[in-house]
Amino acid sequence: MNKMLRQFMAVAEAGTMSGGATAALVSQPSLTVNMRRLEETMGVPLFIRTPRGVRLTEYGETLYQNARLMQRLYDNTLKALERQRQRTEEGLRIGSGYSWWSLFIRDMVVDHSKRHPGARIYVSLGNQLRCMDLLLGGDISMFVAHEIEGLSHNTGTELIPLMQVGAGYFVRAGHPLLGRPCTMADIDRFPMVSTAVPEARHQRFFETWTQTLADSAFDQQHYTFASNSLAACLDYVEHTDAVINHTDVMAREFERRGLHRLSLTDPARKRTVGIYVLRERMGEQRTMETIALLKQAAATVLPL
Repeated sequence: MNKMLRQFMAVAEAGTMSGGATAALVSQPSLTVNMRRLEETMGVPLFIRTPRGVRLTEYGETLYQNARLMQRLYDNTLKALERQRQRTEEGLRIGSGYSWWSLFIRDMVVDHSKRHPGARIYVSLGNQLRCMDLLLGGDISMFVAHEIEGLSHNTGTELIPLMQVGAGYFVRAGHPLLGRPCTMADIDRFPMVSTAVPEARHQRFFETWTQTLADSAFDQQHYTFASNSLAACLDYVEHTDAVINHTDVMAREFERRGLHRLSLTDPARKRTVGIYVLRERMGEQRTMETIALLKQAAATVLPL
């Protein structure tokens, strides 16, 4: 791909010229000059420059989406050639939320490696927005996660539903809320812990995004602790009065860690869990085979 387009993508994703220069391994003055040249070549403004960094114009968003598509096609072509050369057609490159890894994907991966010795397997764990980043970047072929509400159609992804799961609220032993049914108002009196606070760099994934959400997501949702590590979040809950909201199918695992599920006066809302995959890959034999493996593994442990 054209060097300036790569640098443009780095700036778009970093939100600042300095961050883009660091990601693109180029000096900031050189990057700034190249971005001016790119705008002159395109004949339209690509950035809105602010004291806090840069945002893409409408033209910039169009260029970014198409540049990402070109990057994916180019990267996927190189990877396909590499797979053919090294005969890794039975490999797996998937993403997963923390819960789904421990519940069924881990066992599926181990079983797959036994049936296909030598197959390359790569699994990336993280929340659904991080996994979406990896999927769009071509680093993984699909991932399992909760449905991303408000996801833009322009991401070019498809959600294949697996099941409906509820939410649970979990606390340490001896927590003041234990021993009686709780309302959401009761829970709201205590600080929350989260593994999935939105980040400004994920703005492009959504149909709508407010500046308040982009700037103050951490403060707005009154989380006292957030981390991309579930283990770190559970450690925090174990030693404070904080409450973690997580899928209820992890109740047994959390109890093993010494946490207790709160009893609610009203049932929690059900959410869809599924497999995200690029629409352009739907119908490909290897993609459909991997989806079938995930569906089969999920059906053994999760409610339909």
